[in-house]
Amino acid sequence: MKYLKIKSYCKINLSLRVIKKLKNGYHNIVSLITFCNLYDLISISQIKKLSDEVSFSGEFKKNISKKNNTVIQVLNLLREKKFLKNKYFKIHVQKNIPHGSGLGGGSSNAATLLNYFNSKMKLNLSTKKLNKLARYIGFDVPISLVRRNTFLTGKGNKIIRLNKKFKLNLLIVYPRLICSTKKIYKKNKKFSLLNFKSYYIPQNAKKLIIFLKKQNNDLEKAAITLYPNIQKVISFIGSQKGCYFSRITGSGSACIGIFSNTKNAINASKMIKKIYPRYWCAVSKSI
Repeated sequence: MKYLKIKSYCKINLSLRVIKKLKNGYHNIVSLITFCNLYDLISISQIKKLSDEVSFSGEFKKNISKKNNTVIQVLNLLREKKFLKNKYFKIHVQKNIPHGSGLGGGSSNAATLLNYFNSKMKLNLSTKKLNKLARYIGFDVPISLVRRNTFLTGKGNKIIRLNKKFKLNLLIVYPRLICSTKKIYKKNKKFSLLNFKSYYIPQNAKKLIIFLKKQNNDLEKAAITLYPNIQKVISFIGSQKGCYFSRITGSGSACIGIFSNTKNAINASKMIKKIYPRYWCAVSKSI
C-alpha cells in the first residue's frame, strides 16, 4: 500500500483582540496569525474497502475522539457534498501538536486534508467554495488553508493574507491543560475598540516586534482566572534572557515567547524543562 505523507502545520496567534459578541453567540476577533515549523504528519492512502480507517499516534493522540474528530468530519462532509463517491481512505495522523492547546492542530489537519482532496481527487473547488466547506468544520479551518502570515480583521471574519515573512524565534510551552474555549469566551469581559483602517502591521522586523509588544491576547485574563498555572508559565517565559514578550496563543493553554535569537529560545526551553519537567515545550521558527 502506497502512502502519501503530508505536513499539517501549527498556527500561532501573535495577538488576539475580542471586539464584540455577536447575536449568534460567536465573537468578532482581530488576530495576527503566523505558522511555525511544528507539524503533525498525515499519512494517507486510498483503499479498496467500504469504510475509512482513521488512526492517531504520538504523545498527543490522547483525548482525540475516535468517532468525531476533524479528519472524520472532513471525510463525512465531502461525501455529503458528493465529492468522494465510492472512495475510501486509510489515514494516520502522527500528533506532534498538543491537543486542546490553542495551537490549531485539529483545524490544521482538516485544512490540510481539504487541500489534499481538492488537488489529488481533482475536485476543482474554487477558493471561495473551499473556504465555505472549511467553515463547516470549524472557525480556524479556513485560516489554515493557506500557510502564510494572516490578518483576521474581525469585520465579517475577513481573512487577509500577508506576503511578508516574519522570521520569528518562538518558544512554545504547553502546561498539559486542555482549556475550554467556550468557558474562556464566556468568562471574558475584555473587549477592544479598534479602527480597522488604522490597524497597520509593520513590515520592518524591529518595528514588528515593537508593534507586537504593544498588542495582547484579550482572552488571557479569562484563561488565567480559570487556569491559574498559565500565569506562572507566561511570567517565567517572559523573565528569560532575550524574550521580547510572552502570552497565550488562541484560548490557551499553550503559551508562547518571542525571542531575539534561537540560542536564547533554546536556553529558555532548558530552564522550563528544569523547573517544570512535566510541561511540554518546543523551540520553533515562523514560516
